[in-house]
Amino acid sequence: MKNSTSIMAIFATVVAFVAFSFTLKPGSTLKVDTLNSNVQWTGYKVTGQHNGVVNIKSGALLYDDKGFFSGGSFDIDMTSIKCLDLTGDMAGKLEGHLKSDDFFGSATHPTAKFVITKVIPRGKPGEYKVIGNLTIKTTTKEVKFDANLAEADGGKIIATGDIKIDRSDFDVRYGSGSFFDGLGDKTIYDEFDLKVKLTAVR
Repeated sequence: MKNSTSIMAIFATVVAFVAFSFTLKPGSTLKVDTLNSNVQWTGYKVTGQHNGVVNIKSGALLYDDKGFFSGGSFDIDMTSIKCLDLTGDMAGKLEGHLKSDDFFGSATHPTAKFVITKVIPRGKPGEYKVIGNLTIKTTTKEVKFDANLAEADGGKIIATGDIKIDRSDFDVRYGSGSFFDGLGDKTIYDEFDLKVKLTAVR
């Protein structure tokens, strides 16, 4: 009886995985709904942290000729950087600083881009390891992270992933102990976190 139950459980898992993977037409390209997609960011310093959001400018998720999630890309609008934990002039000051050449230079480099180069299934429905190239300013680096894809109402696919970025890899130097000595409690840590949410439409 136990063996029968185990076999049925395994069979149900396989069926669920196949059903999820083949809900899309083979070779599909799903356009990202930018109004319902964004990137939440959190940056850290010795004396605390700040968080906010930045808009998705465009993007797409790709499925191969067997109907499996296989790739995609998205562009980030760096001119839309917004701070959520501050208000008024304080928020505006931080947003302006992040957009300046001290950090991301959004006037000169208005778009950051991520392009998926490899997708590795994790063995559970909707769970993947994603490998791709992230371009910030003039530098492109490979990053890896775990992602989840889930079906939502209206035939939409919600893709989410948490990414940890080292800004020193992209020559973002302000307040970084990797480039400057003696900063003390004015040090801003190199690592910052991104929570990506992409809503893709069939």
